[in-house]
Amino acid sequence: MSSTSSQAAAPSRPSDRPFGAALPAPLLVLSSIVSVQVGAAVASGLIREVGPLVTVGIRLGVAAVVMLLPARPGVRGRSRGDWLVVLALGLSLGAMNVCLYGALGRMPLGIVTTIEFLGPLGLAAALSRKPAHLVAVVLALAGVVAVSGALQGGMAALDLVGLVLTAGAGAGWVCYILATRAVGARWRQLDGLALAMLIGAVFVAPATGASWSGAAVTLGVLVAGAGVAVLSSVVPYSLELLALRRLDTRVFGVLLSLEPAVAATAGFVLLGERLEPVQIAGIGLVVAASAIVMREQAGEPAVEAAEIG
Repeated sequence: MSSTSSQAAAPSRPSDRPFGAALPAPLLVLSSIVSVQVGAAVASGLIREVGPLVTVGIRLGVAAVVMLLPARPGVRGRSRGDWLVVLALGLSLGAMNVCLYGALGRMPLGIVTTIEFLGPLGLAAALSRKPAHLVAVVLALAGVVAVSGALQGGMAALDLVGLVLTAGAGAGWVCYILATRAVGARWRQLDGLALAMLIGAVFVAPATGASWSGAAVTLGVLVAGAGVAVLSSVVPYSLELLALRRLDTRVFGVLLSLEPAVAATAGFVLLGERLEPVQIAGIGLVVAASAIVMREQAGEPAVEAAEIG
């Protein structure tokens, strides 16, 4: 990392410390997961109404504006490496969201979530050096499969194009995790994320424009899209960037396994959806995996942003 990047990343005054720096990193991840689940509930209706490409375009476009206006990121004196990691994050955001929403238009959410989650789980397994981490990855994978409902005859709903799109979303998720950690190390507060959001919005703009004329875009759709942007992009991506400044990527990848468990629990509590015994067992496996990695993380010293990279 260049000296310029190191100086930009390291807070020199208490007021420069990013929002949320005092909160435990696992709590930031959990808050991100809850926000994503609420946003997904709104987005599912938009996908049916205007299609996945228009939904992604509205989501990333509004999120970019919301992030850029308050952040007003400084771009002078940035190194080539600083811009490369922002570009990587922006492209991964765009590709991941297009693939994910496209897959949701073809296959059930539970199956898409299960297959997509193999991306971060694979990253966690590849980076693991401790037996406890490998055990946690195996438990989390088993739990995610059980919670998703894929074990209850879900294979009949698989679609070839949907599988390819879901695999792309999983690969994009891995790139997003790695790029977010690099951006958090090189850019102060949320400056790099705001610029990456703009790049992602520009990246998907041609596809969104091509689909816009055939979609019934109303004021209500735009308002709902703005809500999805805040709940599914601005809030979770910001919290995850802050968390990845202090969490190892393998730990972060396994903690994300709480996402399908939170979704299943919310469906039971808020919507009255019945949980099968195998899904309840899956939630237990996911919680056990997360408990393992959080215990391992508690025994390791926190890593400041200036020391990463």
